[in-house]
Amino acid sequence: MIAPGPLIGALLLTFAAGATFAQAYPSRPIRIIALSSPGSGPDIVGRLIGSKLTEAWGQQVIVDPRAAATGIVGTEIASRAAPDGHTLVIVTSQAVIVSVMYEKLPFNLIRDFAPVTLVASTPFILAVHPAVPATSVKELVALAKAKPGALRYGSGGSGSPPHLSAEIFKSMTGADMLHVPYKGITPAMIDTVAGQVQMLISVIPAVLPTIKSGRLRALGVTSAKRTALVPDVPTIAETVPGYEFIGWYSLFAPAKTPSGVINKLNAEIVKSLNTPEFRERFTALGAEPATSTPQALAAYLREQTEKMRKAVRDSGARPD
Repeated sequence: MIAPGPLIGALLLTFAAGATFAQAYPSRPIRIIALSSPGSGPDIVGRLIGSKLTEAWGQQVIVDPRAAATGIVGTEIASRAAPDGHTLVIVTSQAVIVSVMYEKLPFNLIRDFAPVTLVASTPFILAVHPAVPATSVKELVALAKAKPGALRYGSGGSGSPPHLSAEIFKSMTGADMLHVPYKGITPAMIDTVAGQVQMLISVIPAVLPTIKSGRLRALGVTSAKRTALVPDVPTIAETVPGYEFIGWYSLFAPAKTPSGVINKLNAEIVKSLNTPEFRERFTALGAEPATSTPQALAAYLREQTEKMRKAVRDSGARPD
């Protein structure tokens, strides 16, 4: 039998050491950084994942909300953490938008993080005030073209996912509508209900009660396929082929985290996400469980980064 060469031997030792480390993981409490405030979507998602990891592995999981500087501080902390799987971070579509809106950041989402899995997707919904003479996306586009600048839409702020989703809608349809940014979706919704602005794109749970009561009219959802959250509402893509804009949650670890640890995390989280319990909890958040391999998430992050970079550039969005 031929003895392995020095390089092959070193690789075998590295592989064996990595496998042993993964078997012993986790060896202490895990911290999940949420790039938002306590009680927000990422915070709740982190706690749901954490409860399942604790149940499976017996180690405490602590969610650490870091909303300062639109999540930039928390992302930097995560990027500099030891790459051993004991510090993780919830990366969202908003985090990607932040990464392309700011010119100089102390981290790079693609270079400094190792993907674990996609966790959930969040479709948005386009709704108008009942006085708007449009009962479909097609009629809304025609109205916006016939009366350029007459329609105003509200959002939770410049550069927010609903803002950029509306800007992509404008770009793909040629509709001429004026953006009115608010400090949060709630005041935007209040003014839309009052008729101060004529429409908004929002996360579904925030506006669903006003839609059910008839104070707003739903025209379309932003996902490529209809969502179980509002199954009777058509997609915008049914009128505007190729249109899609969703929010999403994913889990990342610092770069150079051993692949054995990444795969162990991926397997446990994917198993949890496929349970009826998780599906019900995510539905309450206005989200739908969505899993992936680490490799697929890496490709998705690159794709979303370029899509958001173009949307930010085309919209002229700037940091508040």
